[in-house]
Amino acid sequence: YKEPLLAAGSDGVGTKLAVAQAMDKHDTIGIDLVAMCVDDLVVCGAEPLFLQDYIAVGKVVPEHVAQIVAGIAEGCVQAGCALLGGEPAEHPGVMEPGHYDVSATAVGVVEADELLGPHLVRSGDVIIGMASSGLHSNGYSLARHVLLEKAGLPLDGYMEELGRTLGEELLEPTRIYAKDCLALAAECTVRTFCHVTGGGLAGNMERIIPEGLVAEMNRATWTPGQIFRTIADLGKVSREEMEKTFNMGVGMVAIVSPEDRDRALAMLTARHIDAWELGTVRTAAEGEEKRAVLHGEHPGY
Repeated sequence: YKEPLLAAGSDGVGTKLAVAQAMDKHDTIGIDLVAMCVDDLVVCGAEPLFLQDYIAVGKVVPEHVAQIVAGIAEGCVQAGCALLGGEPAEHPGVMEPGHYDVSATAVGVVEADELLGPHLVRSGDVIIGMASSGLHSNGYSLARHVLLEKAGLPLDGYMEELGRTLGEELLEPTRIYAKDCLALAAECTVRTFCHVTGGGLAGNMERIIPEGLVAEMNRATWTPGQIFRTIADLGKVSREEMEKTFNMGVGMVAIVSPEDRDRALAMLTARHIDAWELGTVRTAAEGEEKRAVLHGEHPGY
């Protein structure tokens, strides 16, 4: 490295843990944990180097901890980073015996002159969406409230419209985009990425668009997965609330130069990622406050 910059990010997986604990399935939550950390790093172009985890448990059940760590290890393989170590901590009297919480910190590195960010975004740039695998790791408090509490659906109940049990759908691991994003940045003129997490698509895009520009995105370019429709219908959740809480089918966004639009889409497709043009970046109109806007309707939604 000529001038390496370190990037670090810490995160957890929120109340998706409650679903894993209720289903007694602990081997995928680690993938979610890695995804939440490393995909926050790659938005600035940083390659994840290593990850350290922390597992707080009420009572150590060796099989559970082993399953959790196996998931974290699998996530690190998908992200191309090392799992250096971690700390399982027992909290008797503080946490219930069957309960646990996980968090991790990922550290990555990026060459100073290859740093991505809002400072590179220009009017006319193309916004490319990458499909999510499901809810990822955000919005589970609302999802659980609607599906489990209000609708009273069992986690082990098969749901025709989902093609599997509700629990399987809710535990679908978060897709890890790190390697794909880094490959894209190496071959195309990428301005920056946007990891769509809590706050939704527009809420996260707001943070990566510089003053004076607007990311204009069109709902007509994609159809959110069935799970989002199920939550909206059963919970009578407004579109505004849905879009603030969930990724709505878009897990990661790349902003690329207009010349590299086709190349970027071809590269992502070759890497088996469902990707499409979400919209473009334009100059803000006089007095326009919002930096990210969504218009149109989802087809067949």
